[in-house]
Amino acid sequence: MVFRMANPLSRVLSNLSARRAVESVVPRRTFDDVILPPATRRALDQALHQLTSHDLIFNRWGLGQRHPTGLALAFNFAGPPGTGKTICAEAIAHALGRRLLIVRYAEVESMWMGQTPKNVSAMFRLAREENAVLLFDEADAIASRRSASLEHGFLRETNTVVNVLLQELEAFDGVVIFATNLAANFDPAFERRIRTHVLFEMPGPAEREQIWRVQMHPTLTPLASDVDFRALAEAHEASGGEIRNAVLKAALAAASEPGGDALKAIHQRHLEEGIADVLSAKRVMKQSLFSADEAPSARGALAALRSMESRLPNTMLLTALAVCALILAVIALAVAILR
Repeated sequence: MVFRMANPLSRVLSNLSARRAVESVVPRRTFDDVILPPATRRALDQALHQLTSHDLIFNRWGLGQRHPTGLALAFNFAGPPGTGKTICAEAIAHALGRRLLIVRYAEVESMWMGQTPKNVSAMFRLAREENAVLLFDEADAIASRRSASLEHGFLRETNTVVNVLLQELEAFDGVVIFATNLAANFDPAFERRIRTHVLFEMPGPAEREQIWRVQMHPTLTPLASDVDFRALAEAHEASGGEIRNAVLKAALAAASEPGGDALKAIHQRHLEEGIADVLSAKRVMKQSLFSADEAPSARGALAALRSMESRLPNTMLLTALAVCALILAVIALAVAILR
């Protein structure tokens, strides 16, 4: 009787943990709210066609009976930050009339051994119960390559998480979206299970000009006559997210100008300074103590790590012997004093 009650209780606790680990969003943005390069737009159109044809192919045409597993509509949105991956995930949920569950991996990962795989299963169970679109943002953190070395417990736990994620994808019949800046870090097994891979490329000059324009309110944003979005688009290679941040910086600079609010407006210089500041911050984030020639190679770092691991047992043994010797010396000193 006790064992029968443990499973429902565990499931309730897992569901509570799952709800804490996801952000449930009612989608409002559509594909009209994002500007994409033509190749990315075509790939997304194909993904949408798969969504609308899923019932026809697997239910009415009977292929779901011949292929009962792997029915999940899994998409991989890969590309640099700020290129529209999260907005497009929201737009897909909007097109389907479903909620969007955004997974926060920091909440999914648990300090307790064996809990993280349970949390992953709870995510899919929650998405199934709510008929929601499941979005794994920064998905490379949870779908990373499995390790062949199982010497440490955390490596076994990581492998188990990936295995559970793959199994859930096989059994799931809903929509799952993986968004990542580092698709190369994915475990190769995901390539087969993900139905469509969409590469989000950096926008070209034509797309950048449109992105600059749509950041401004058509009637409320005060723009000076010298603003030239085309010049900004041609001069600065930036993502949509970077352009957004530049516009906000420009608006703040314009609002800080002296004079009455009615006389204030966003000028070209504000926008130029804003995008320069954003791109400068991007260069700062790439700063390293090593130059390209001085940086240690990944192979060398891995070899050094393995060398340290091989020496670790000997080091621990020597430390234990030293502690024992110290304890014996203290005991001998105490005996000598008592005599």
